[in-house]
Amino acid sequence: MATFAVSSEADVVEAVRGARESKRTLEIVGHGTKRGFGRPVECEDVLDLSGLNGIVKYEPDEMIVTARAGTPVAEIEAALAEHNQRLGFEPADWGPLFGAPPNAATIGGVLSASCDGSAAIRYGRCRDHLLGFRAVNGFGEAYKAGGKVVKNVTGFDLPKLFCGAMGTLGPLTEVTLRVFPRSELEWLVAVKDLAPEYALALMRAISGSPISPTALCYIPAINYYTAPRAPRNVPELSRIGAGAVLVRLDGSGAALAEKRAVLRALAGQFHLVDLAGENSIRRIDAGSMFEDSPLDVWRFDVPTTSVVPLIAKMQPAEWAADCGGSRVYVARTPGYYGQHEHAYAAEFEGSCILLRASAETRKRAKIFAPETPVRAELTKRVKAAFDPLKLFNPGRMWEGV
Repeated sequence: MATFAVSSEADVVEAVRGARESKRTLEIVGHGTKRGFGRPVECEDVLDLSGLNGIVKYEPDEMIVTARAGTPVAEIEAALAEHNQRLGFEPADWGPLFGAPPNAATIGGVLSASCDGSAAIRYGRCRDHLLGFRAVNGFGEAYKAGGKVVKNVTGFDLPKLFCGAMGTLGPLTEVTLRVFPRSELEWLVAVKDLAPEYALALMRAISGSPISPTALCYIPAINYYTAPRAPRNVPELSRIGAGAVLVRLDGSGAALAEKRAVLRALAGQFHLVDLAGENSIRRIDAGSMFEDSPLDVWRFDVPTTSVVPLIAKMQPAEWAADCGGSRVYVARTPGYYGQHEHAYAAEFEGSCILLRASAETRKRAKIFAPETPVRAELTKRVKAAFDPLKLFNPGRMWEGV
């Protein structure tokens, strides 16, 4: 197995052309923080994009940033913070779920795996923020898609197609993202002592109110099945000792005060605990509570009204809800291969993926939702258009693709 460490788009083109000529498959990696996500791939060579890094252009006034695909997310966020700006979708740091160090993910890997964070409830998911990109296809040709302006209407909307494609359509080399201003103040609070049905009802009320939270998730107390776990990025939760809805609000001083008053009214008789105080920027991701767990982790995307019946039916060992309740992390005993999980998701009008499991489980499991014959044929045609020889991450999502 050879590793091709590239530092320019021209290097990527050369590596892909060589792979095409020799018909050798390529595993596309950045810092490797999410290699444990998706079906295991057995490629002949590795295309290492970690050297393809650096911010190409940042225009704070235009609120866009262009960076090479191997640029660490932490580097981009640090540059934006200097101008009081942020990535709206708040990339989730999945690395520790797979045993990688925190804050090591690259922007190309985050987009390819569609790692949206809690702020997606307000700003939208990563596919809503990728304005344009450069990439290399299976013919060894460099090309660009999308643009570098927010109001872009040129060509097919390929940026949305590439978000979540897991590198199967080819390596990204450069990405352009929209950014957002960071609010003057933030407030993180927990509404405690909530059983799941009350928590989800409150979350729906908050989502339907004008306070526009930038994070809204539920961490069950003892999940009614096992001992509690607090997310590593919200250690204060370990002292609450009961099921809690986490709410993060932002705004100017006056606006934030109004939002706090509305939240207190919505919470009614339930107790609010101030977790971090104003002007304390905190990343929230309910999935982080499973980092030290030995269990397999599934992620469900379902209507918020379906969460309680879904959990009642599955009886999971541990679970948590994020993004206002529409994203549910479920921990299960190792050995479930998707026979029931995808059926549960379909029953409750949603979908699910196996986020973390052993390599042996991932070989046998239905990690992503099984495709209908029509959709499977469309997937194969899209793959063939970008990668006819199936050079890039073959089988990472579905066998034969």
